[in-house]
Amino acid sequence: MASFLDLVNERVVVYDGATGTFLQTLELSADDFGGAELEGCNEYLAITRPDVVAKFHETYFDVGVDVVETDTFGGLPVTLGEYGLAERAHEINVAAARIAREVADGFSPPDRPRFEGGVDLFIIETMFDLLSIKAAMNGARRAMAAAGREVPLQVQVTMELTGRMLPGTEIGAALAALDPMHPDVIGLNCATGPSEMGEHLRHLSQHARMPISCLPNAGLPSVVDGQM
Repeated sequence: MASFLDLVNERVVVYDGATGTFLQTLELSADDFGGAELEGCNEYLAITRPDVVAKFHETYFDVGVDVVETDTFGGLPVTLGEYGLAERAHEINVAAARIAREVADGFSPPDRPRFEGGVDLFIIETMFDLLSIKAAMNGARRAMAAAGREVPLQVQVTMELTGRMLPGTEIGAALAALDPMHPDVIGLNCATGPSEMGEHLRHLSQHARMPISCLPNAGLPSVVDGQM
């Protein structure tokens, strides 16, 4: 969708915040997830508690974000298979995207488009190794070709406190490997807080030929007095 990339080239685009820690503050029970064996499967809430997922998106739009990410972080058959839901991956992802799309449409005046869940772009994020990124990008492009519709690809690597990706890849090597695959946006997310991402972002800002993104954690999650 050209309008998303147009906005990226005009100003800073603000994304939503964490999914898991937000949902944990709601103190959901096993029944909300569809039973004790499904407790913790946040993606399945799109089926069992779509109102909760909608509230999640609404809360972030209320504070002025431009983009919300669908509740599909673990929406892969392999991950969902841990809960016996591998065969329902497509159903769960479609439901999550539909919820985000409906909420975004309700917050989209003509002069302020809100994105995601229709979907307006693919975000390949929290990636620890380059082969996984390449596979995901190829998969997304094949899906777009099959559907006859193209949306931007935003790719985000995760750098550990060591200053490298898990296999030891530095940010310069990651950029060099991914640049030929032409992601529309490249950046970092997860793992560390903003301060630890500074040098990596500086490198991207100086060498990347496409817009860059930064979706840091507020720090590693912790439980204080029983609260996340």
